[in-house]
Amino acid sequence: MAAADCTDILKALADRTRQRLVKALLAGDLGVNELSGRLEVSQYNTSKHLRVLKSAGIVDLRTIGQRHEYFIATAFRRRLAREGTTLDFGCCTFRMDQLPD
Repeated sequence: MAAADCTDILKALADRTRQRLVKALLAGDLGVNELSGRLEVSQYNTSKHLRVLKSAGIVDLRTIGQRHEYFIATAFRRRLAREGTTLDFGCCTFRMDQLPD
């Protein structure tokens, strides 16, 4: 993994709300309204955090009719399948099984 990719992922996962969003999306694909309701975060903040996660390659978006649904990006999901719940960046590790509720 390139250092820039590592930095982008670590920066994206450094925020507790984004960690909670990833945890919710690991359980299943959801829209912004569902995510903001589950996490009790405004739709504006939810969308802002999802943009950061999308930019880092952690989540992706699909449009079904007028519904926009977020999901864990295929490449990130493959990495989790390959490395398990602990992502090893060489300089540090990130435990996906210890994300906050």
